[in-house]
Amino acid sequence: MNMVRTLSFVPAALGAGFAFVYVPILILVVFSFNESRLVTVWAGFSTRWYAELLGNVRMLEAAGLSLGIAAASACVSTAVGTLAGYALGRLGRFRLRALFTLLLLAPMVLPEVILGLSMLMTYSALDRAIGWPGERGFTAIALAHATYGTAFVAVIVEARLRGLDPALEEAALDLGAGPLQAFARVTLPLLLPAVAAGWLLAFTLSLDDLVIASFVSGPGATTLPMLVYSSVRLGLSPQINALATVMIAIVAVLAYFGTYRAQNRS
Repeated sequence: MNMVRTLSFVPAALGAGFAFVYVPILILVVFSFNESRLVTVWAGFSTRWYAELLGNVRMLEAAGLSLGIAAASACVSTAVGTLAGYALGRLGRFRLRALFTLLLLAPMVLPEVILGLSMLMTYSALDRAIGWPGERGFTAIALAHATYGTAFVAVIVEARLRGLDPALEEAALDLGAGPLQAFARVTLPLLLPAVAAGWLLAFTLSLDDLVIASFVSGPGATTLPMLVYSSVRLGLSPQINALATVMIAIVAVLAYFGTYRAQNRS
């Protein structure tokens, strides 16, 4: 009897958990088509807020800036993180390995407030010393995000390397390939799924970041999360609902096709 109650409780608890997560998202999507300016009062179906969103130059500029920063920081994070992950996964016990690992993975566990404040102090010191980064725009934010995303890429690449047979690289070396050739022609192609996953994760972390960008950005560089947060503080706008719905739709489509392709390959 107790087993039956337990088995019946599990689906109910799972359903309640999913409802707690997805019902608010569904409500947000529904009210993005609301005619009323009040986001909690339904006044009829309308797409006016999507039209106003397309005409909101400030929000479109912030979205473009965020996408550019996310792509740039993801590329830097992927390049550095792949090399760092390779060092951890293939170089064995080298000198200062423990310190290297600690410094590499520290951004994953440190609060973002500390990371943002430390980057702000670093940029302020560099500005006084060499006059860079000046107004702290695109490049400053992208580099700050890259220091955060590199740790995640390194962990993913190292995990992938641990599942690869080192004999494949050794065979390439025995057949006359140099270390760089073996890495480029054997190891890197096998690592591409992990590298792609690391790039996507770094891109998402950068696009989603609010705290670090708030510390390091200058007055002329406002990312999309910063703009949304400042808008919400002044009062909820239906345009924010429309923006969130567009982002949910894009993510849902990409996730669906990614899952569909993965299932077809398997």
